[in-house]
Amino acid sequence: MKKRVLFVNQEIMPYLPETHRSKIGRYLPQGIQEKGKEIRTFMPRFGNINERRNQLHEVIRLSGMNLIIDDHDHPLIIKVASIQQARMQVYFIDNDEYFERKYTTIDKNGKFFEDNDERAVFFSRGVLETVKKLGWSPDIVHCHGWMSALVPIYIKKAFRDNPIFSDTKIVVSLYNDEVADKLNDNLPQKIKMDGIHDEDLEVYRNGNYLDLIKGALEYSDAIIYGNEDLEEAYIKLAEESGKPILKYQPEETYIDVYNDFYDNLMKE
Repeated sequence: MKKRVLFVNQEIMPYLPETHRSKIGRYLPQGIQEKGKEIRTFMPRFGNINERRNQLHEVIRLSGMNLIIDDHDHPLIIKVASIQQARMQVYFIDNDEYFERKYTTIDKNGKFFEDNDERAVFFSRGVLETVKKLGWSPDIVHCHGWMSALVPIYIKKAFRDNPIFSDTKIVVSLYNDEVADKLNDNLPQKIKMDGIHDEDLEVYRNGNYLDLIKGALEYSDAIIYGNEDLEEAYIKLAEESGKPILKYQPEETYIDVYNDFYDNLMKE
């Protein structure tokens, strides 16, 4: 049976402009698929993604669930598009309240959206609920970007008894995408759901970006340095975690090396 890799991306080109991370979001899943693995790829349906040009359409059978965040219901909408030349589908997590605006994580004045914490919660939970609905059990989950940083705690705590995720290994790629703004003092409360206890949330108590990274590393199984000049603070956190680390890999070889890294992780 083919091994399965789930990619949880903050950005993927051509849906968002080309950046170092959006290029990886585009080409890594294709490369891993070409290595003989089965893949699924997710990203947020930010409002600046042109749905008509990119031919996004709603997947009715996957939509329709409500996610409760901080005692409020938020409808989960799932859309999908295809990158034809890669024979690859991309699933989009959507919600009118969180993703209708025409910007990604900052507004037109460069101000960090106040509800970015809830958007990260909604995105991370939305991905995992959709994977559950698909009945698709990933061997590896690879998270890219801070909006995916809560996926590890949800898999390891909230969904740990679900057979879909029982043998899943989690890889977190670290990038220099620090957010100076505080997320929210109430972040632990917003993350909380059945299976997640107060002591599990202690790492998020300051409600800031570094807490997100600390939590992602605490609940992951392995770490990849996504930038060649990764910030020293992140390197220190990664080294202190005691988890397996893959150092930065150049564009020409990273797909092969990542694939081997996944294979070794699945043997443990």
